[in-house]
Amino acid sequence: MITIASCILFLAFYSLYYTSKRVSLSYNIGFEKWMKKNPNQTKITGIMLLVTAYFVWISATAVVVGSLLFVIALMTIGSLIVVLKPLRIIPAKTIFFLFSIMGILEIYYS
Repeated sequence: MITIASCILFLAFYSLYYTSKRVSLSYNIGFEKWMKKNPNQTKITGIMLLVTAYFVWISATAVVVGSLLFVIALMTIGSLIVVLKPLRIIPAKTIFFLFSIMGILEIYYS
């Protein structure tokens, strides 16, 4: 459940990051083209995903702990996106692979 929340949080921050005016845009993935054409819908989608991730964190843990973990995960994922996306170090396949490994480990150890 925490892996799902982290993945949703990643997508939310990425979509909100991609609507910024200062971002150097690249069109490696198909939904990046859609985000560029529809910035208002992308912002709405990003905020909805952010709220969804928050409620998933809360449902996975208690209210206070979920809020704290949400803020910590948001800061971690946000800083990684802001630092690593412009450098184009990590491709989308690697991110998908990492979230898959996290999901498998979470299922195995729960």
